[in-house]
Amino acid sequence: MSATLTTLAPGLCTLVVDRGRPRTRRLGVPVGGAADRFALAIGNGLVGNDPEAAALEVCLAGPTLAADADLACVLFGAPFEMRTDRRPLTAGTTFTLHKGETLTVGGTAEGSRAYLCVRGGILTPMILDSRSSLAPLKAGDKLPCRAGAIAPRFIDLPREEDSTLRVLRGGQADWFPAGALAGRSFAVTPASSRMGVRLRGEPLPVPQREMTSEPVCPGTVQVTRDGQCIILGADGQTIGGYPKVAHVIDADLDRVGQLRPGEAVSFEYVSGEEAEALSRQRSAALREWLLRLRTLAPSG
Repeated sequence: MSATLTTLAPGLCTLVVDRGRPRTRRLGVPVGGAADRFALAIGNGLVGNDPEAAALEVCLAGPTLAADADLACVLFGAPFEMRTDRRPLTAGTTFTLHKGETLTVGGTAEGSRAYLCVRGGILTPMILDSRSSLAPLKAGDKLPCRAGAIAPRFIDLPREEDSTLRVLRGGQADWFPAGALAGRSFAVTPASSRMGVRLRGEPLPVPQREMTSEPVCPGTVQVTRDGQCIILGADGQTIGGYPKVAHVIDADLDRVGQLRPGEAVSFEYVSGEEAEALSRQRSAALREWLLRLRTLAPSG
């Protein structure tokens, strides 16, 4: 049975996201998709979806939504405050949003993003093999989905509280002093977005030389002309002209998506072998959790 979620208030930056568009970077189209892929996959697993099904990504201050049918839902990721016009709800625990009920997602004291997953996914049109939206939701937007119900269930994942991001040397790392980022602390600035996390700290020495624009991708750490760093995010451009001092490893990219203004960040260099091992370890942990969730399939 088809259903609709209507946006009454859009929140700060609420987007439809899925896996993104990794095959179109050669065309200059950013990857997009979920800024925290692990959280999206677990949220989808809790409601019985494919890990990459489309969901709503909420950021810092969430939306207000109304349902025209019962929906099986969960909000997974950062611990946002959440309630309906009838009852309080807990982020990370599945719930049925009943027909005619209004859901309000508030703010979060830690992290910055969570994923509102609905059983059956958000069924907006596919563009370049992805449902990821090209612009944030606005009031009055209607999101097609499927009706359903679900009993409460949750999983207890350990929180990643370490503010250190592990990195590899970047393409222009030799333009800077050896281990240029090591031992430095930076603060996330309010100018950060899904395109890039802007940091503020003691400026790095900027070499007086020019470079040709080169390919970049999520996780690239660029150094601007004033010596400050930008970590490219899920919506980051595909070509960049700033020198690349480092690159956040794949296993830590989801943590970049959860950074919030004012948070302190530091960097730790690792080897390519360590980066590969950490990526395999994180992928294995996700597969194990998804297998557990499939084994204990949700019921309504």
